[in-house]
Amino acid sequence: MDADSLLLSLELASGSGQGLSPDRRASLLTSLMLVKRDYRFARVLFWGRILGLVADYYIAQGLSEDQLAPRKTLYSLNCTEWSLLPPATEEMAMQISVVSGRFMGDPSHEYEHTELQKVNEGEKVFDEEVVVQIKEETRLVSIIDQIDKAVAIIPRGALFKNPFGVTHVNRTFEGLPLSEVRKLSSYFHFREAVDLKNKTLLEKSDLEPSLDFLDSLEYDIPRGSWSIQMERGNALVVLRSLLWPGLTFYHAPRTKNYGYIYVGTGEKNMDLPFML
Repeated sequence: MDADSLLLSLELASGSGQGLSPDRRASLLTSLMLVKRDYRFARVLFWGRILGLVADYYIAQGLSEDQLAPRKTLYSLNCTEWSLLPPATEEMAMQISVVSGRFMGDPSHEYEHTELQKVNEGEKVFDEEVVVQIKEETRLVSIIDQIDKAVAIIPRGALFKNPFGVTHVNRTFEGLPLSEVRKLSSYFHFREAVDLKNKTLLEKSDLEPSLDFLDSLEYDIPRGSWSIQMERGNALVVLRSLLWPGLTFYHAPRTKNYGYIYVGTGEKNMDLPFML
């Protein structure tokens, strides 16, 4: 959700229980304005909150003029002081794949994992147990990246791509019509397209290049991983991810008000394919 309209966005998302206390709201309003100024971001998004056993991580992201350029991610434990996180890598994802359970809420906390490594001693080869330590900050970076790639979404038309390939906020976007809000094809993943590149020219023939340049939710796997509900007398559409429980997207049809927020434990629902 955009930090410039934080109070309205939190109100729209409150139906999912994604609320914040008044003092947290006040701290966020002030501190995110300072983050935007100090880091010279074009936009700042309040991404959400990852719940820990000791403390919670409040997450914000900074965007440049090109909306699909790599985002800068920051975290805070008190909604006042923000720390910049390093970019996510494939190596990080491999490291944290052996970690499960809740976050602690301490970035310096280290998880311990025992793995077998082959050791050569002369002509003999034997397995030796090695304790590998993984920092919680590394896990935080990778989980945020996974959630972004899987379930961060925007409505169709909210962004447009200019002839030079740069993606901007569409100032003429006036919201989705009521006839379109219940369709998964009206929502796109907020990341570089992956599936679209595999489509044939015939399949792309009906697409508008300046608007339909992202992957639609319509073809997400597993099918049925999104819940769509109309609330407040059809004045608000809410999408909830069943794959990453805690991710809520909201949009008021025929208005510019939309956004998403994640409030959860940072754990993926691996059982979803067996539940559908």
